[in-house]
Amino acid sequence: MKILIAADMEGISGVVHWDHVDPAHGEYARFRRLMTGDVNAAVRGAYDGGADQVVIADGHSRGRNILIEETDPRAVLNSGSPSPLSMVQGCNAEVSAAMFVGYHARVGSHNGILDHTWSSSTIGDVRLNGRSIGETGMNAAVCGHYGVPVILISGDQTVCAEATELLGPIETVVVKQASGRMAAECLSPEVAQLRIYEGAKRAASRFRAGQAPQPLRIPTPATLTLDLVSSDMADRLELLQGARRLDGKQIEIVAEDMLIAYRLLRAAVMLARG
Repeated sequence: MKILIAADMEGISGVVHWDHVDPAHGEYARFRRLMTGDVNAAVRGAYDGGADQVVIADGHSRGRNILIEETDPRAVLNSGSPSPLSMVQGCNAEVSAAMFVGYHARVGSHNGILDHTWSSSTIGDVRLNGRSIGETGMNAAVCGHYGVPVILISGDQTVCAEATELLGPIETVVVKQASGRMAAECLSPEVAQLRIYEGAKRAASRFRAGQAPQPLRIPTPATLTLDLVSSDMADRLELLQGARRLDGKQIEIVAEDMLIAYRLLRAAVMLARG
């Protein structure tokens, strides 16, 4: 049983501010170590739940956050950016199931720590086939393209509820109770990581017992609708082949499958930044 652990940073234990996740800030070094600890807890849980292989995808920013020298040596780490599948690099038909560690709520969520979808500076909303979707849903849909279900998520209470609504009764690990975008009641890393370990172990055991939810499969062709922060960003995105301008700040793109939709979203964000 091969498990993919896809890790982001905003939902990691103790993170409540952009300073914590910005490599240019002095606080970042502390929180990349906490990120590594949360991921290691999931690795241990996955193995103790029956996994025989674990691959990690470092999905925050440029993918150079997890400390490889402190990573559980049984796992392999996908690091760096850009990579073909970005936040879920390493996913393929050989992967049995995925776990999302350190995730955050989609843009516009109430009481979601650092809520955004891909880019706070460019994206006002992302809709996939008409449904507002965050990074949890986009990454789960890419996993679903390969027939891979998501079986666990950790982060604040809001992203855990978002994942359950979209994906069904997966294992959820709430490491902090958000009371705003940059305020939360946080568990200590020791307690949070123990809960991640226990959740990952349960999730892997449930999967082995045939009790996991089904993969998220998106009907294709997939329609991606992007609300941009400003009209000049939409001007640039309109240059993409197949892009259709809906109004001043809204672009629609139709993709043959989820992999193409995912790549187009990533390209759109980079192009919008100018």
